[in-house]
Amino acid sequence: MFKKRSLVSKLWLKYTDRPQYKQYKWERKNYGQEEVNNYFTGTDRLNTLDKITALCKTVPELNLIHSGNAGDVIYALPTIKRIHEVTGIPINLYLKTGKPLVLSGYSAHPLGTVMLNDKMVNMLAPLINQQACFNKCEVYNGQQIHVDLDFFRAKLFSLDNSNIARWCSYITGVTPQLWKSWLTVKADETYKDTIIVARSERYRNSFVDYSFLKKYSNIVFVGVESEYEDMRKAIPNIKWVQVDDFLKLAQIIAGCKLFIGNQSFPFSIAEGLKTPRILEIYFHTANVIPEGEGAHDFFFQEHFESLVKELAG
Repeated sequence: MFKKRSLVSKLWLKYTDRPQYKQYKWERKNYGQEEVNNYFTGTDRLNTLDKITALCKTVPELNLIHSGNAGDVIYALPTIKRIHEVTGIPINLYLKTGKPLVLSGYSAHPLGTVMLNDKMVNMLAPLINQQACFNKCEVYNGQQIHVDLDFFRAKLFSLDNSNIARWCSYITGVTPQLWKSWLTVKADETYKDTIIVARSERYRNSFVDYSFLKKYSNIVFVGVESEYEDMRKAIPNIKWVQVDDFLKLAQIIAGCKLFIGNQSFPFSIAEGLKTPRILEIYFHTANVIPEGEGAHDFFFQEHFESLVKELAG
């Protein structure tokens, strides 16, 4: 749970760890002790399915807010989809930009020091707006909010060893059906014989070597250029595909023969689509758990190679 720091502790944090200090300020503003208590005792808090259903009988649309990361937004969708299935109400998802990002397990991030910016929202929105449960997805600009999906960041439970796809379930009281697909797109069939690979700098298993994949001819990387250049050292024949938005990325992943990735954003899309997929697990933060059809994961090299042989031939 959020704990208030002393003045000395705050000043020390401010001058020794600026990103963590910004995170602390944001959490104090949004999720202080009083706010946490009110969440669990206040009658206006939508923290059960019954409460959400009751409200949906009185409003034409349900407004939700989330501030990222992008993968966290995708993993919130099965809970949101379940709310829509039970209530039948159109849902507006507002994405809040500019929330401070505390780097953990890596030294850089494509968005710098924030979890979402306008460019990332513009890339996410086409994919989210494609889903039947949504009325619209856009940048938050002071709209009335019914459900704050960011509340999982109040440190009420560990985010390092609990399933990301259940975080929003815990704060809304809505159980998602994670064994079912929660993303729907038209598959790009030009990738039907292709292995798609994504590997971010963050969450890398140090025991894993991808170089054995160079014996496969149709292999494509999705991700940022620095990640691609690093992967090309192990797989010289790998190609790189760039996309203008994440709807296109989802269509590619939906159409591929096999997806391989670590605990990064592209895997969240593969998980939502239930594409045949293999997850590289990060030992220290194993908070992505593949479920349902086509799900595979591994810790060790021989297991990894045997899965690829089985699924890709």
